[in-house]
Amino acid sequence: MSSSTECIAKTGVVQGIEGQKVFVKVVSVSACASCHAKGACTASDTSERIIEAEIEPGTSLKPGQMVSVQADVKAGNAALFFGYILPFLLVFVTLIIAASLASEVLAGLISLVVLLPYYAVLYLLRDRMGKRFKFKVEA
Repeated sequence: MSSSTECIAKTGVVQGIEGQKVFVKVVSVSACASCHAKGACTASDTSERIIEAEIEPGTSLKPGQMVSVQADVKAGNAALFFGYILPFLLVFVTLIIAASLASEVLAGLISLVVLLPYYAVLYLLRDRMGKRFKFKVEA
């Protein structure tokens, strides 16, 4: 990532390397999980993700090494839009339209079913989307 663009960075551990691709395990911890009182409530949340990222030719990485995974902020905002905002809007608009034409139960089902073709299209476009959402690794 160039220094002129804003980026999102996470620290992770190299899990494996295949050619110019590296697989990095990133652990996301919510604020609850790091709270001193997390044992008193059940809201603690941690999740592990494996991120596939590109490495520069000549970069020397090995499994178990700590690295920084970076993505462009614009790509992160686009991912947020396609993954959460647009599906929410589809469900909401479909629910309003279907509720005026059918019963509430049927309207609810129709508004949820509209997500099936949406996610099917996203799946079919995964290679194209993958080119847009690239991650870089810095040792």
